[in-house]
Amino acid sequence: MKEKVETALNKIRPMLMQDGGNIELVEVSDGTVKVRLQGACGGCPMAAMTLRGYVEKILKAEVPEVKAVVAVP
Repeated sequence: MKEKVETALNKIRPMLMQDGGNIELVEVSDGTVKVRLQGACGGCPMAAMTLRGYVEKILKAEVPEVKAVVAVP
């Protein structure tokens, strides 16, 4: 499942990089994906919306086993 998640994140990265950010996969465990937002995304006030409305939506569509996406520091 980790490889599927990483493949899906590679589809998300270009959009984040346009705004000076990136995303790092930290861990996949029991359907929960832990990620770290980096660069401009790490301190952006819209990071929570990006995580839920964009990252989580795409990951769940690409990898049905994903139940939740959580940002970690």
